[in-house]
Amino acid sequence: MSSATLTLNDLKTDLVRACNKATDKELSSSSLSKPTINEIRSLVKDLEDKAEMIGEGQTSSSSGLMAGEWELLYSPEDATRSSPFFWAFAQAFPDNADQIYSITDAIPAPIKEVGPAYQTIELSESGDRVTITGKLVSRVKVATLNGFATSIMTTRADITGSIGLDGLTIRVDTTKPEESTALQLLPGPLGTLVNDNLPAFPSGDALEQFQPGSSTVIMRTTFCDDGLRISRNDAKYDDVYVWRRREFSDTADF
Repeated sequence: MSSATLTLNDLKTDLVRACNKATDKELSSSSLSKPTINEIRSLVKDLEDKAEMIGEGQTSSSSGLMAGEWELLYSPEDATRSSPFFWAFAQAFPDNADQIYSITDAIPAPIKEVGPAYQTIELSESGDRVTITGKLVSRVKVATLNGFATSIMTTRADITGSIGLDGLTIRVDTTKPEESTALQLLPGPLGTLVNDNLPAFPSGDALEQFQPGSSTVIMRTTFCDDGLRISRNDAKYDDVYVWRRREFSDTADF
């Protein structure tokens, strides 16, 4: 059936189904039933075109629908790359980032397992109702050594403004491994005490020392409604990240 005859809900269903197949660990990377990156991009474009035609899911930076908790359905690379920290890292080290990533990405499962990944977004408007600010928290579960050591790599960032109808400027603040099972192995309440009080690494300031301006990235969201979000790193616009809503906005997480 031609994408032109499909409804927006049909296209959303097709995209979600393809994302689930693309990330299905039971299917090998060479499986004919596993969608390619280009197939995912094509489905995304069909959805974006239909949404633009009927006027739904647009103007994400000002609609307020981005606020809430989201679960990552699809990433073109390792799920950690959905975090704005890695977008900023690539800006700080443009000549080395891909090489570093290729080494860590090559570590096979079950030695290293990544996911699930979540983002929590809170937005607010200034008194002039023009300036958009807020907070973004990225959480990605990383397990190593057959799951013996797991942690939630948590990056906290400030949303410092909007660009156009679909862009948000995000300034990375801190990064911290939370809920570390390795630390929880410490005797008695010591593990919990260390886990809860381990200071966050000022990753944004550290990146600024290497490359001024690198800690700020632009996230473009080309579709967002009450259930699905498609976002992109403006510096690598062809890479699409598909998110499914878990909850609407709740400032308690911040």
